[in-house]
Order: sequence, then structure tokens, then C-alpha cells
Amino acid sequence: MSDAPINFRPAGPSASADWPLAARLAWLRAFTRQIMAYEPELTAAIEQDVGKPAWQALTGDVLTLLHACAWHRRRARKLLRARAVRRAWTLLPGTRVTLTREPLGFVAIIATWNYPVQLLGIQLVQALMAGNRVVVKPCERSPLSQLLLLRIARAAGAPGTHLAWAEATREAGPALLDAGPGPHLPGVTAGAGWDHVVFTGSTAVGRQIAAWAGPKLVGTTLELSGNDSAIVLGDANVRLAARTIFAAMTLNSGQTCLAPRRVLVMRRAAGPLLDELAVLVMNHPPLRLIDAGSAAQCAAMVKAALAGGAANAGAAVGGGADRTRVLAGTAPMPEGEGGCWLRPVVVVDPPLDSDLVTCVARDHFGPVLAVVPVADVGEALRIHRSCGQHLSASVFTRDVRAGRELAAELGASLVTINDCVIPGGHPGVAITGHGASGWGASRGEPGLLALTRPVYVTTTGRVRPAVGPVSGSAVAWLRFGLGWMFGRSRKLPLGG
Repeated sequence: MSDAPINFRPAGPSASADWPLAARLAWLRAFTRQIMAYEPELTAAIEQDVGKPAWQALTGDVLTLLHACAWHRRRARKLLRARAVRRAWTLLPGTRVTLTREPLGFVAIIATWNYPVQLLGIQLVQALMAGNRVVVKPCERSPLSQLLLLRIARAAGAPGTHLAWAEATREAGPALLDAGPGPHLPGVTAGAGWDHVVFTGSTAVGRQIAAWAGPKLVGTTLELSGNDSAIVLGDANVRLAARTIFAAMTLNSGQTCLAPRRVLVMRRAAGPLLDELAVLVMNHPPLRLIDAGSAAQCAAMVKAALAGGAANAGAAVGGGADRTRVLAGTAPMPEGEGGCWLRPVVVVDPPLDSDLVTCVARDHFGPVLAVVPVADVGEALRIHRSCGQHLSASVFTRDVRAGRELAAELGASLVTINDCVIPGGHPGVAITGHGASGWGASRGEPGLLALTRPVYVTTTGRVRPAVGPVSGSAVAWLRFGLGWMFGRSRKLPLGG
């Protein structure tokens, strides 16, 4: 990504002028049917790309995308249509205001691999439904499934003027940003720049894209890493909590940005929770990660936590001091698959300053979970806030009202009560990162509207406010009227 000067392009006809909303909705209906028609091929491509089991590929990727398509088919017209803004009768009585939504223009989507069809598919649907012209850079780790998805979108009727894609290589991402849309979309003026970039991936790469986009004043949506907490209160159903957290920890081999990385459990619930987790860990087979480096990173962080104070006391959970341990299964590792496999691991009571708890110096993307017993909610919040990446958080309690009150303190865009990860698949739920987890909205209503720009059109009739010199009596009457409308009170003393 170079530091080339900003390429300004003159404003022209709306990108949606030659592909109106009715045609886009027709495309979305056809796209939905073609996804279903090609579901076996998509599922097989996901398996081949990232090693995801067929059931998870079908439910976590294809099914979630299908629901998102249906959601947008029902709501896009209402969300994108022009609407009247309520009139300000006392200020501008003769002025009518209409809010319209226009596409941003040229949008680049740099795709990720862990949910290759779901994440790219929803971003693609939102960018195209908003009327933008889109170029996708498929992830080099999931080329088969994402290129198949793009070909399905084109076959369903997305015109080549509005959808194109670059090569699925690591080098193609920076090259795409620097080259602009011209080499990929027909009829685009050479040197035209991007209006918006959508990126899903690591915080490190997100910072690089932000550094590239800032000087060029290019808008970005950065959905970056999450290293989130599950908080188990003393009154929680610990069996439900253990099974739900463990399912989220092992879903997609732990390679989910919304998955919990630490459990902050009240001390009175810690023993029963660990008893439940021990059984789940013991009976779970090894999981395949995307590459050997990811597995090695997880193992290194567990090893560092042990060296810092946690004790590896085996898989069974006893009582008292024996609760400080690593819980890991004993199933044999598959042979002939390199070092990509890892048994799910639960590290109990690791040092609070370890990377496994804070995820500050380094983080992991796999089935490793830190369980930290805490004295109260205040201690849980302090530990939770020691990590700056918060996309989601979970609260387990029988008191739903208390869970909702705690949700406001967690700094996450998605807080699930008595559940983990799965509710994030709701098509109306948006992910809105902040800080090290990125910025901007994707998914849901905010995600669709974020790929448009609001345009306010005013029409002024005969009744107009006075703009020239007015008499003193007119000012007096105005002040009287303002007092009647907004009220008057005695002046309060002003401090320094």
C-alpha cells in the first residue's frame, strides 16, 4: 500500500442509477436460490479450504448467509427508501426535508477465511444492495469457497459493472487498494480511488489499512479481533454455562472472533463449573486449526501461563488446591496432518498478567480457554477490561435483569445472556467494534446503512424566516414566544 496522493474524481451519476433497487432485489432473490442450489458444492469447498466439518460449514456459513439474504429481501426497500423528516414548524415552517440514501460509490471488500461464505456473503449483499460498485479480494486461505460464491453472485445476475474480484493472494490486497477499481470494473476512469474499504481480519492488518486510508480520506469498516469474556455469576446454571461456553470455545476450532477467551467465574460457582468443563474436555477429540502456526501460538501461550504460576495437574478435577491446573483431553492426535491439530485446553487460574488472560502482547485463535475465579463482579470487570479487544461478551445468571445491567459495563457490541456466539448469527444483529477491535458497523441495519451516505433535500415554500433587519418590537415578540415555547427560569450562578 503506497502513499500516493489522493485521487479525486468528479461526482457523477449515482452508482445505483443503472441498477435500480428493484433490480437489486430481484438479484437477491436469484442469489438466494442459487446459494441453495450450489449448497453441496459450497459446503465441500469450505471443507477443502479451511478443514471445517460439513455440519459447521452448512450451519455456520451457508444457513446463516441464507437467513441474511432473506432478512435483506424483507427490509432493504424500507431501509433505503426516501423518507420525510419531521418538520420544524416554529423554526422553518415553510421548509420540507427529505432524507435519501445514496451508495458510497466504489467499495473494496478484503475477505477473511474463518467463516469464508458467511462473512463475505453478508458484506457482499449489503454493499450491492446499497447500490455500490464492488471489488472483492478473496482470502488466500479460502479461495475455492469464496470464488465459487462470487461466481454464484454473478450467475444470479449481478452485473459486471457492479461486481468484480481480484486474485486470491496475499499480495493482491495491497495492490488492489493502490490500483483502485479501474483495473477491475469496466468504464471506470483510470486513477479513480476507493470510496470505502471493508476489511475483516487481525488488528495488525487493520492498523495498516487505517494508515493507508487516513491520508486519502477513504472511509473504512474494520471488523478486527475480539478476545472476549464470559462472566459466570454465583447464581448461574453452571451446567448450562459450561456446556455453552465449551461449545463456543470449540466451534470452528475456536477460530471465531466472538468466542470467549476467558471465563470470569464467581468463586462459589467455580468448583461445579470446572467439574462440568473437565468432563467436556476429556471427551472431546483434537481439533484442526488453519495452520501449524496457530496451533503453536496456542500451545506457547498455555506453556507461558504454566511457567508463570499455573500448575499442570492433569485432566481430572479434584478439590481444594487441585483446581489450579490445565484441563486437557487424552485423545490421540491424527497422523499425517502436520502440526495443525490441538486438543481443547482449559487453563485454570492462570496469572492475571499472562497473555492468556489479557491478550495484550499476543493473542490466540484456537480452542484455549482461561478460567479465572473472582471474588465479585468488580474484580471480574477489572480483569475483563485489561484486554482492549471487545467484540462480544457473555453473562450467565438466573437474574436476567442483573445480566442486562452488567451488559452496559462490558464495552462490547454484542452481549449474550446465558448463551455464547450463536445469537450473533441473527441477521438483524450488527457487529460494531471499537478500539483495537476496529470501527464501523457490519451486518444488520447499521451495516447496510453504513454502506450508504445520507443526503438531505430541502424544499422551501412561500413561508420563509426573516433574514434582513427587523424591528425591536419583532425581537421582543420573538423573545416572548421563545419563553412561551421553551420556558424560563431564574439564572443560576456561573462558576469560574
